Amino acid sequence: MSVFEAKEIGVSFGGVRALHDVSFSVETGEIFSIMGPNGAGKTTVFNLISRFYDLDHGDLYLNGENISKISPHEVAARGIARTFQNTELFENETVLQNLLTAHHTHRRTSFLSEMFFLPKVRRQDLSFREKVEDIIDLLDLQSYRDQRIDALPFGARKIVELGRALSLEPELLLLDEPSSGLNPEETEDLSFWIEDIKEELGVTVIMVEHDMNLLGQVSGRVMALNDGELLTIGTPEEVREHPDVINAYLGE
Repeated sequence: MSVFEAKEIGVSFGGVRALHDVSFSVETGEIFSIMGPNGAGKTTVFNLISRFYDLDHGDLYLNGENISKISPHEVAARGIARTFQNTELFENETVLQNLLTAHHTHRRTSFLSEMFFLPKVRRQDLSFREKVEDIIDLLDLQSYRDQRIDALPFGARKIVELGRALSLEPELLLLDEPSSGLNPEETEDLSFWIEDIKEELGVTVIMVEHDMNLLGQVSGRVMALNDGELLTIGTPEEVREHPDVINAYLGE
């Protein structure tokens, strides 16, 4: 069953076509990757799903519901979380605090109960804390949990951002070049974590990625884009060997 579907989506900026009539679907529990040269339209797809951009045409569906016109702040509430190429974290807060912040979308208590810190608020906060600790264990962030973000190396920040996205308890996780800036050892760890996110948490993943080794290790299917156009969709091996993909990267 498709958890997400894009039908003939397109958008232009200042008369320049960034994406044109791209259609694809993602199955529940799948790791679906998007590849292509710089400027191919990969991050544009994410910005459309996240509702940062409005579609010129086409439709987006999550579990059969059309989400093409929802507000950006509604995206997380619908079960979609995202990471960015450059980390977007609270620099002066600790790792633990950054992860806890993501749970604000799941709060079910009133302003008055929060102000008086009633028992149901305490139970809710304890539940959030337990879930965050599970994510810290999953991503091996124990040594960083009480450190401020501005004191962390870049690789650790990337993993914290992944953890914060997971703290939203998403059904669909968008990973925008998760290996960017990571060394080979960190990238290898990332491949295992992505598999764990799928297998242990049951989260469906759409990933934009340049690292062909990572893409081949974790992806079930891959979509190749170039100049805003869909080239092909298939297994990593099929896509790598497709003549249009080879031409897009290497030229005639």
